[in-house]
Amino acid sequence: MGPGPHLGFATISTDTGHNSATADITWALNNIDKKSDWGWRAIHGSVQLGKKLTEAYYGSPVRYSYYSGCSTGGRQGLKEIQTSPDSFDGALIGAAAWYTSHINNYVVKLGMYNLPVTDPKHIPLALFSVLWAEVIRQCDGIDGVVDYIVSSPELCKFDYTPIRCKGSPSSSCFTDAQIGTAKKIYGDWYSSEDGRWLADGLTYSSEDQWYLYLNGTAPQAFGVEYVQNFLLNDPNWDWTTFNDSLVTYAEQHDPGNSTADQVNISPFKDRGGKIIMYHGQSDGIVPTKNSETYYNRTIDYFGGLETTTDFFRLFLIPGMQHCGLTSVGAPWNIGAASQSTTMATNMWSVPGFSDKKHDALLALVDWVENGNAVDQIVATSWNSLLNPYSGVYAQRPLCPWPKKAKYNGVGYVNAAQSWSCA
Repeated sequence: MGPGPHLGFATISTDTGHNSATADITWALNNIDKKSDWGWRAIHGSVQLGKKLTEAYYGSPVRYSYYSGCSTGGRQGLKEIQTSPDSFDGALIGAAAWYTSHINNYVVKLGMYNLPVTDPKHIPLALFSVLWAEVIRQCDGIDGVVDYIVSSPELCKFDYTPIRCKGSPSSSCFTDAQIGTAKKIYGDWYSSEDGRWLADGLTYSSEDQWYLYLNGTAPQAFGVEYVQNFLLNDPNWDWTTFNDSLVTYAEQHDPGNSTADQVNISPFKDRGGKIIMYHGQSDGIVPTKNSETYYNRTIDYFGGLETTTDFFRLFLIPGMQHCGLTSVGAPWNIGAASQSTTMATNMWSVPGFSDKKHDALLALVDWVENGNAVDQIVATSWNSLLNPYSGVYAQRPLCPWPKKAKYNGVGYVNAAQSWSCA
């Protein structure tokens, strides 16, 4: 919410109807209203109230309305577009956890791949960094530049041989059983019941965030408590009894009407609405391919990429983790939700670069109000991750999918002008 007033917006935010710790979902137990608040009602009511308050204060109608949110916030934005297409003129949607009925169950499934900790298949925390380093070594240079940033994880043909144990297991190598676990983590999830696709796997270069979901004696609470308190209303449900049929049950019941999987957003498009969607390619929380899946489904619905890009563009951010930040110095800040306030509460936009070339929200405004389609956004990183006063470390253009930033072959690799979208 903080950046909005700096940019001249009347701004409103929501707590989605409850107050809790990040992974605490106990508030949902047997509470239909709170589930609906989280699923759709809090954001919808906030938009309606915000517009009424703004119009009352200024004495004139709202001319344009914009949205910015990431993760669950990304899901909220998509849900509002799908159900109330006149709420926003433009939306900046990041790492959207849109497939609630699938992705929260996936968190349980993902954790179970690496459990129990006594099983030979278990990958301990110390080995995550070993795998991550080898992924960087093998996958980094595919884009023609060795800079620790994996720009094309989908093109990497990863070979486990260099990190496979040649003798006894150790803290610096992988056994065949552990390699099998890693392959499951990277792989898509298909139903054991009927073979249908259920969820995207994590991408190469996401390993530095694996500790968030894969470093415990039980799957992460985002998944377990979703099933217990949101889906089944049974706090005693035992995660070891999980089976793939829970996804079908979640699809059928969709508590809180929270899943945002509709791709027929024609009413939003027809009234001139625009969407910029973005996702970090090193996201270890919401798989990067999750956004690609939604975008590809939208392309299929609208009959092709060209028709879709008229109003909706996806930008992947190499090296960026979930919603923001990086562990490899990758340019990541585009003025999106919570990015600059993560550095400091008094930071907003892209520090030092508050313009439509670098700030995705300002680029979105220009697209909506002036018709200038967003052909690239220049992302920024600094010498010290959280300190923009330390000086710019790197800048690089982000390109509308499926285009990628390509090094021109000359010039400083950390300068934006040395790269082009192709």
